Amino acid sequence: MTGSRRGFTLVELLVVMAIIATLLSIVTPRYFGHLDRARDAALRQTLAVTRDAIDKFQGDQGRLPDSLEELVERNYLRRLPRDPVTDSTATWIIVQAPAGGAPGRVYDLRSGAPGKANDGSLYGQW
Repeated sequence: MTGSRRGFTLVELLVVMAIIATLLSIVTPRYFGHLDRARDAALRQTLAVTRDAIDKFQGDQGRLPDSLEELVERNYLRRLPRDPVTDSTATWIIVQAPAGGAPGRVYDLRSGAPGKANDGSLYGQW
């Protein structure tokens, strides 16, 4: 009496691996595209929150902050914002007050990330 062997044949394993590879080739581009969109949304939100903190500081103190660190020291921000695209707190571009304003003060904030967002705009123009 011969016992039947249990297991998968090589053909069955190859078919399953081909199905998995096909599914991965469909899902992977969508996944990375979603990550890019999420990073863009996080950058927009970080800029909005930081700009709001600058406005609140100016309303409360009657002047613009000297630096982003001053916003943290005076509890307008919990910590220095991290640029989600560059994953750094050091790449921000500080925009000083326009002519006639307070020179050397933080008027606005821009991302120092190179490249373009999904909508085609440059990160540095946000």
